[in-house]
Amino acid sequence: MIGSYVIHALLGLLPVCCFLAALIYLDSYKLVPVRWVLSAIGLGCVAGVLSYPLNVGAAGLLDIEFVSLTRYVAPFIEESLKAIIIVVLVRNNRVGFLVDAAIFGFAVGAGFAIFENLYYLQVAPGMQLGTWIVRGFGTAIMHGGATAIFAIVSHTLMGQHPTKGTILLLPGFLVAAIAHSVYNHFFFAPIINTMIILASLPVLLTVVFQQSERSVSDWLGMGFDADTELLQLINSGEFSTSNVGIYLHSLKEKFEGPIVVDLLCYLRLHTELSIRAKGLLMMREQGFMDKAGEETQAKLEELKFLESSIGTTGLLAMKPFMRMSQKDLWQFYMLAN
Repeated sequence: MIGSYVIHALLGLLPVCCFLAALIYLDSYKLVPVRWVLSAIGLGCVAGVLSYPLNVGAAGLLDIEFVSLTRYVAPFIEESLKAIIIVVLVRNNRVGFLVDAAIFGFAVGAGFAIFENLYYLQVAPGMQLGTWIVRGFGTAIMHGGATAIFAIVSHTLMGQHPTKGTILLLPGFLVAAIAHSVYNHFFFAPIINTMIILASLPVLLTVVFQQSERSVSDWLGMGFDADTELLQLINSGEFSTSNVGIYLHSLKEKFEGPIVVDLLCYLRLHTELSIRAKGLLMMREQGFMDKAGEETQAKLEELKFLESSIGTTGLLAMKPFMRMSQKDLWQFYMLAN
């Protein structure tokens, strides 16, 4: 009895954990630290806990059978709970590239699946070995894959159309929820569904990782060169006659003198930290897991102080010539951790 319980537990939990570990290993730039992944798994478990009363409540409210619930209602409830976690991460600039999105999404889905399979281990310990093979290699991977797809699609659309708001979350959510629903319909035998998941998801994520690796490489190359040129310009005696220097001089009409000085200090510090972040990523890509260090942490604290000093209006005034994309904001969070 104990032996079969252990086997069922391993079949239910190990495949999704191994798949996630493989994603982390394939991330050559190590964009997502392991502790962030563990936090995402924990949040996915919380989503799993919350899904139970919501599904039970929905079944009672709609007066539907279990099969209909799992096919038409539960996928939307469960994908909504997992999606909320991804949205919070994206909104707080924790996701910079498609690799981040894929890993965070799969980690949240893995956490959900881990809770779900632990729950079934307790309430239905007598399930057959074949059922646990399907749950571990099929259902659990499906949960991770569906959330990863939502994260990838949403991150891509929000990066392409940063001003269009939350409407851009809908396509990814619908794809994830419908894929979840189709899986729960079992149009094919459960083992066939499992084989389809195992055959298609690695191919999809491999393409995503290849695209993202190129994106990171291009961003590092162009961004590093641009930041270096700007820092050299700031340190040179020609800064006051440059377009940026002339623009800052024109701000004297709108801001007090000390604020203009803070704006220049903010620009210089922002650029230095941006170069430092890109340098760290380049080192990680070569296998060196260097950390930011105390000096960098002190500069980050100074940057926060300057942000509060110049205020929202000052930040908006700097926006025309500063790199403030989602990736650029993400890199400062990476340095802080």
